[in-house]
Amino acid sequence: MPFVRMDLLKGRSNEELRRISRTVHKAMTETIDVPEDDYFQVITQHDEEEFFFDPGYMNIERTKDLIYIHITMKERPVEKKLALYQRIAECLQKNAGIRQEDVMIIAAENVKENWSFGNGTAQLASVEKGVMKNGNEK
Repeated sequence: MPFVRMDLLKGRSNEELRRISRTVHKAMTETIDVPEDDYFQVITQHDEEEFFFDPGYMNIERTKDLIYIHITMKERPVEKKLALYQRIAECLQKNAGIRQEDVMIIAAENVKENWSFGNGTAQLASVEKGVMKNGNEK
C-alpha cells in the first residue's frame, strides 16, 4: 500500500519516466513485500526555477539529475527500509542511468486506518469492539 511521489527536473522522456517508476516499484516488491498490483505513483517534473537542492550536502555530490522519492507507507522494520533505499539506488543506476548520489529517498510511515482506497472506506482498518473493520461498522 505504499504511495510514491517522485519529483525531478523536466526533460526526461515518457519511456525514462516509465522505467524510473517501474524500477522503484520493483525494488519495493523485492524488499518491503509490496504486492505487484499495489502500484500507486505520481511523478512531477519541475522547471529549474522551482527545483532546489544543495549539491554537496552531507558530502554527497548531486547533479541536476537528482530525483526526490517520497514514499508514504505503513511502518516497516529498519532493516527492510535500509534494504529498500539501497535497492532503489542500485536499480535506478542500472536501469535508468541515474547516479546513486542523485537518489534522495524520504519515507513517511503511518498506520493502516490512514488509508482509503476508494468508496469512502478504510479497507485495511481493523479495530476492536464495534468501531471499524474493513471499512464497515462491526
